[in-house]
Order: sequence, then C-alpha cells, then structure tokens
Amino acid sequence: MAKWLAREEGQGMVEYGLIIALVAVVVIAVLLLLGPAIGNIFSTIIASI
Repeated sequence: MAKWLAREEGQGMVEYGLIIALVAVVVIAVLLLLGPAIGNIFSTIIASI
C-alpha cells in the first residue's frame, strides 16, 4: 500500500512539473510576440513625459 501511495505522489509532482513547463512556454511565446509592441508603448509614454 505504501509503495502505491508513493508512486501516486510522484505522478502528481510530474504532472505539476509539466503544467509549469507548459505555462512557461506560453509566457515566453507571448513575450516574444508582444515584447516589441510593449517596448514601443513604453518608449512613447517616456517620450511624451
């Protein structure tokens, strides 16, 4: 019984790790796509101040 519970905990940790990796990939993709646009917005704001 203890071996079965330990395996299930390990599986849960792997699932959390995969979710975190997926979120990181999505965040990086969004930053790559929107990064220049956000930089331009900040540059415009700073220039107007």
